[in-house]
Amino acid sequence: MKKLLPLCLVMFLLMNCSSAQSEAKTMANAKTFAKTITASELKDMLYTYASDAYEGRRTGEPGQKKAIEFIKQGYAANGIPSPIADGDYFQEIPASFFKDGIKPSENVLAYIKGTEKPDEIIIVSAHLDHIGISKNGEINNGADDDGSGTVAVMEIAEAFKKAADKGFGPKRSILFLHVTGEELGLYGSRYYADVDPIFPLANTVADLNIDMIGRVDPKHEDNPNYLYLIGADKLSQELHDISEAVNKEYTKIEFDYTYNDENDPNRFYYRSDHYNFAKNNIPVIFYFNGTHADYHKPSDTPDKIRYDLLETRARLVFYTAWNIANRAERIKLN
Repeated sequence: MKKLLPLCLVMFLLMNCSSAQSEAKTMANAKTFAKTITASELKDMLYTYASDAYEGRRTGEPGQKKAIEFIKQGYAANGIPSPIADGDYFQEIPASFFKDGIKPSENVLAYIKGTEKPDEIIIVSAHLDHIGISKNGEINNGADDDGSGTVAVMEIAEAFKKAADKGFGPKRSILFLHVTGEELGLYGSRYYADVDPIFPLANTVADLNIDMIGRVDPKHEDNPNYLYLIGADKLSQELHDISEAVNKEYTKIEFDYTYNDENDPNRFYYRSDHYNFAKNNIPVIFYFNGTHADYHKPSDTPDKIRYDLLETRARLVFYTAWNIANRAERIKLN
């Protein structure tokens, strides 16, 4: 028995070394595909998505229907399927689920199936709606809120698809979730989480939620390479540590945790779609550039987006999702 112990120890060390080398190689591959997330493609999409033709994308209204069709066509063109049914990207939400006479609406879902652990799901989410047309007839385009998040999720999905096509598909499945009704009460994410989770919540590893990542708030005008992160350490210290390590290695953004404070009066942790996953004990990160003078105004237009920052921030989310999807073990809850 004593003679076997050293051999067992050697085998254990070799297995761990091999696992570490595999993870390092996998992250090295991520650099190649992160480069496919570009400012120019983000800009092209956002100038359409946040145009007057979409009438401010108010939930249930004609402009929001144009928005979901735009998202659907983007996924179909890139060969990224829906997890609902072949060609059916819309999760229908009936009028009975909404209050105050809101019309029926839809979430948009696309996914890439995992190669080794397909039943474990990482969600990358953003809300597709905005506040519509003001009483005076002005259109609220919502370029930052949340056009920036919408096009970022689509670019991240395209990067994962290009990786999969080259034989580097994620070990775990990735769900790209565009939710409706956020501005009116987090309806779309609540419907997915509470009524019709396409994938069991017990199998959902994390939600990386993007809500406004294209602008600079007044606090950071002198240092625009920043991002507010909210929620990463609330349910999983490991998720927070992964986020920090990925950023240090690849994107080098200054993380601002001001709004992560439990005593912050803005209570942003409870005000975007990630919360409907966090309340179900699913670790989350909320990526946010903070508010600005054009928040919820017709002046939130695509010409004011910092596309260089949007590119870097979208790549950060991609790298983080890549790490979580490909690591040997599922991230742990505290």
